[in-house]
Amino acid sequence: MKRRSIHCCGLLCAVFACLLSAGPAAAEDKSIYSPIIFVDKEKGFIVVSSSGAVFGVEVSEAAKPHLDKLPASGMIDVVVELRPGNAPLLKTWKLAAGESSCKIFDGKTCR
Repeated sequence: MKRRSIHCCGLLCAVFACLLSAGPAAAEDKSIYSPIIFVDKEKGFIVVSSSGAVFGVEVSEAAKPHLDKLPASGMIDVVVELRPGNAPLLKTWKLAAGESSCKIFDGKTCR
């Protein structure tokens, strides 16, 4: 009987520890290398593809004025913040192929 209660107590502690460590999901950054499929300057989205999926990346207010400098069909390397339940949020970009006066966006300024 005593041995059984020790096992139950150990199991309960393990489950409790797992629940505490799970907690709310933190935002995660991901790098995506993709062709620029579409740029929606008015809504502030860049449409890219990754692993066979096509999706929109929301851009920050700081990036919106520079969207018109991105060439259609150019290759871009973006770093996004994955947000559960929302579109990924653009953090930075580096234009890998295509002509632009804004080849690198660091989250604040364009070079």
